Amino acid sequence: MKFKVDIDCTPDEARAFLGLPDVRPLQQALLPEVEERLRATLKAMDPEAMLKNWLPATVKGLEQLQQMFFANIPGAGGSKK
Repeated sequence: MKFKVDIDCTPDEARAFLGLPDVRPLQQALLPEVEERLRATLKAMDPEAMLKNWLPATVKGLEQLQQMFFANIPGAGGSKK
């Protein structure tokens, strides 16, 4: 046997009926701090700043990879085996 019950209530009414705590004051207190941390993180993720940090290491890594390939190719300036 199946039966279906539809209850029309707001989330606040459901929370009160189920005895759950109202967390709105906590959310309102913490939201400014979360927003500030998010803004700081987004500033650190600026594409120009990311390229300045990553590009030197990436270029150096590519140069090392290129040198390794050329060192293992006979007749390309690398040592012959």
